[in-house]
Order: sequence, then structure tokens, then C-alpha cells
Amino acid sequence: MGILFRAASQLADQRLSRLLALLLGVGCLLLPGRTTAQVAGSAGTLSQVWVPDLGNGTYKNPVLYADYSDPDVVRVGSDFYLTSSSFNAVPGLQILRSKDLVNWTIIGAVFQAQPPLARYALPQHGNGVWAPAIRYHNQEFYIYYPDPDLGIFVTKAKNPAGPWSAPVCVKQASGWIDPCPLWDTDDRAYLVHGFAGSRAGIKTILAVSPLSADGQRLTGPDALVFDGHAAHPTLEGPKFYKRHGYYYIFAPAGGVPTGWQLVLRSKNVYGPYEERIVLDQGKTSINGPHQGAWVDTDAGEDWFLHFQD
Repeated sequence: MGILFRAASQLADQRLSRLLALLLGVGCLLLPGRTTAQVAGSAGTLSQVWVPDLGNGTYKNPVLYADYSDPDVVRVGSDFYLTSSSFNAVPGLQILRSKDLVNWTIIGAVFQAQPPLARYALPQHGNGVWAPAIRYHNQEFYIYYPDPDLGIFVTKAKNPAGPWSAPVCVKQASGWIDPCPLWDTDDRAYLVHGFAGSRAGIKTILAVSPLSADGQRLTGPDALVFDGHAAHPTLEGPKFYKRHGYYYIFAPAGGVPTGWQLVLRSKNVYGPYEERIVLDQGKTSINGPHQGAWVDTDAGEDWFLHFQD
């Protein structure tokens, strides 16, 4: 499950009118059969639909009580768009839209069948689409996703509800995961990614590669930008941003149930990066803030939306 925080100071009343302050946490895992309401009388306990919007200007976490692991979000105008890992489930790479980061609606999906079709004709639990990134560039939506056994792929669309283009293989590789692009202010483009130890034989490091302007191929070698072995084991899920002259990489470490959220910052896209843990369990009962998205609003406020196991 997930929690909604304000980074500078926790919101006292969590008002939707001031929803978009600094740090948003979103729970994205469904607990089957979980009771959400206690009903008096002989009826006993009755399951109900989870509603995060309390209808009085306040909300409660998680804002998504469902299996949307590794979510990423992009804002276009006043709308927020979310996608997440879908593994080999179909429809794959569902697209959700929201006006307030609390109320979400499914508007489409990238895949009706997981490509390549012959490979995924039978269920392969845990394989398929791992942590994706969604971005908006030159009036088009882009989704980058890894298939940990095949490589890094990109698909794009004019309309986030679809149709989406056939996936293009940006990098054929085993164990390259969690890609995220960045189009810089000088029109150069980059791709950050992690590694799956189960396939690549290495993990806990992040690398950046130069990317073609159209976002469909790598144009140079991979460069190691951060090694988490000393203090941040199982570093993964990087998301790439540039703000106020700094390059930022948000990446969770420490594992899904017990980890923390790390932020890296540098004036140079290839580093060196300074590091800071910005969100962890601390002395609370709220465990493992994991992969997520840093989003701003048209009012200039900042939130972080993440999943929690």
C-alpha cells in the first residue's frame, strides 16, 4: 500500500484544494479480499470499493489500491497520465488519467497482446513488461519499457488513449531494465537504465547512454554514472529529470519491502552525482517507498507518486 506525504511538512488535513504540494506516495498493490468497511448487524464484514477521495476536500492513501507496480507519471497541461509494469498481463501497459493525482481513470492500453506474440502465447509470470517510463516530447507520448530477456523498447502515440505504435527495439540486451529517457534543453537526448542481476550478472549500478533525437536508438556507449554497492544495494528503477540546471535521478534501493528512495543530482549528465535519501521508513510502520514519479503541476508544485508493497 502507499502513503501521501508532503516533503517539507506533512499535510495536516490533506486538502485536495492544496493537493499538489511536494511529495506524493501512491500504493499500487491490490490485497485480494481485503475488507474496507465494517457493517453493523448480522451482515458482518462486507467488502467495498476503495475510494481515496473522501468527498469533502480531503483524501486518503493509497490513492490506487490495485496492482500498479513501478508507476510512472507525466503531466501534460492540467492532466496527469500514468502507466506501470504489466509483465505478461493483457491489456498491457494500461494508461490512466487524472486531474488531481487522486482520482484515476483507465483510458486505454498499449498492448492487447504481449509482443512478441509467439513468445508470450502462454503465461510467463514475472516476464514481459518491467518498469516503464512515460514522457511527452514534440507533441507525442513516449513509453520506454524493458523486457529483461530481450532488451529496451519504445512505443509512441499522439493520443495517450491510443493507438500506440509497434514497439521499436532501442537496445537488444539481456538484463537491461528500467529505462527512462531525457530530452535536454540543447536537443540532445539520453537514456538512463539499471541492470537485472538475474540476467545481466550485475546490478545496483545505473548507466546513461546517448539517445538519438527521435528516441529510437542509442548513439554511443553506455557510461556508468552511479554505483550503489557501498550504501544502496538493489539500486534500480531510475527516473531522469532536469530542473534548474541540475540533472536528477530518482531511484529506489534496499529492496521493495524494506527500501528507501534515493535522489542523485549533478550539473553534468554523466556525473559525478551527489546523493541523498529523501524518503524511507524511519521509525514509522510505513515500509518501503519504492519506484515512482516526480511530477510538477501547472501551478509549480511538486509531488512524488510511488508504489509500496
